[in-house]
Amino acid sequence: MTTEEVRALPAVVPLLTAARALGLSRNTAYRLVERGEFPCRVIQAGETYRVPTSDILRVLGLVPDATVE
Repeated sequence: MTTEEVRALPAVVPLLTAARALGLSRNTAYRLVERGEFPCRVIQAGETYRVPTSDILRVLGLVPDATVE
């Protein structure tokens, strides 16, 4: 995904969209979620996983850290 595509994502995206943005395969994404090691916060709703786009942007360094002034 390009930077522009990632920035255009809705507020919350499916796990596989987040994985694609981070350059991870489907298998790796699910393995990391199972181990609690996915690089972003993962929200489980039933059997589906969602990831906040703000977390993806932060991991990719596309959002300045709010604590730095």
